[in-house]
Amino acid sequence: MSQDRPLNNAEMLSVLDWYRAAGVDTAMGEDPVDRFAQKPPAPAIMPPRAAAPQTPPPVAAGPVGGDPSEARQLAAAAGSLDELRNILNDYNGCGLKFRATQLVFADGNPQAKIMLIGEAPGAEEDRQGKPFVGRSGQLLDRMLAAIGLDRSSVYIVNTVPWRPPGNRTPTPEELELCLPFLHRQVELVAPKLVMTLGGPAMQTIFKTTNGIIKMRGKWQNVAIGAHEVDALPTLHPAYLLRNPPAKQQAWKDLLSLRMKMNSLGLVEKA
Repeated sequence: MSQDRPLNNAEMLSVLDWYRAAGVDTAMGEDPVDRFAQKPPAPAIMPPRAAAPQTPPPVAAGPVGGDPSEARQLAAAAGSLDELRNILNDYNGCGLKFRATQLVFADGNPQAKIMLIGEAPGAEEDRQGKPFVGRSGQLLDRMLAAIGLDRSSVYIVNTVPWRPPGNRTPTPEELELCLPFLHRQVELVAPKLVMTLGGPAMQTIFKTTNGIIKMRGKWQNVAIGAHEVDALPTLHPAYLLRNPPAKQQAWKDLLSLRMKMNSLGLVEKA
């Protein structure tokens, strides 16, 4: 085993990049501290002096909290997907933007009649600027191919367009700020069918607290913004990578999607 040695600049930068990807943003000491055993310091007695002029507190980098009404107004103003992308690129109301590498807007065919909705970008998606391009994306491609689809016949988005630090679940506040843009995205594409991928996306689109195992495979008509559409929840490809036996359930959902496509005459590629 090599002895401890100081890290060079390149190594320190690599460590910081790893911390950032893991969502670490607070420095801590090496030794644990029992905060319950600590006693508050005795108040210092200072002689009276003339009050110094107060200065305003420093402004934090990035917004503390955005305004959902502003997000709704901005999203409603988009007359096309290109306009919506530009609005999101300029939007600074959601703090996720300030920890992500870039916007992850969408992938696939905006003329498609089938839309897939996931939860949030991961590390690889954050690097490439496209949804579902990592290992789970490769599995998703194989799943689509099994029923005669590919990325030219679907449109793929996420509930939030920026990667949450450490791949955590988006907070309710972050969802509230991002959902108006997703709703407008759905309205502009106007898909005939929607498939949600994973529990968080299902709970967001179906407005439920039920778990994905209970809900998957069941079609419902849902309202996404001003657009009503038949939607089907299924398991997330990342979950299938961790639990291969669950692929049998996902296969049933894919067959259900294919049958629905056939019944609506959506058998050709969009």
